[in-house]
Amino acid sequence: MPLSEQEQRLLDEMERGLYHNDADFVAHVGGRRGRPNYRAIVIGVLIAIAGVGALIAGVAIQVLVLGIGGFVLMFAGVMVAIAPSKRSAAPEELPTTSAPKAGGSKQGFMDRLNQRWDDRQEGQ
Repeated sequence: MPLSEQEQRLLDEMERGLYHNDADFVAHVGGRRGRPNYRAIVIGVLIAIAGVGALIAGVAIQVLVLGIGGFVLMFAGVMVAIAPSKRSAAPEELPTTSAPKAGGSKQGFMDRLNQRWDDRQEGQ
């Protein structure tokens, strides 16, 4: 069932409020990411391959410490390869349609929603 026009406007306003109030959260979770760090990926893959080799060698010659060290090295290589880039791009800004209330104070989304609710209740 499609959303009504009022529900769609409310959803858009909630999304703008999220982008405005929780910019750090949006950048961390859903923002566009920059280019992948190919150097870290290559280094991580090489470390993981060395870890696999050490793991296999540890199992083949039955040296527990070498096998465990190989596993740790393999895990570290994978973590280096999948680590997020430090050069992530900022999320795109959404245009805001609602201006701040009189007096220049910025109100949060819930404050504006409560104000609209109170206005409606007084009008009835």
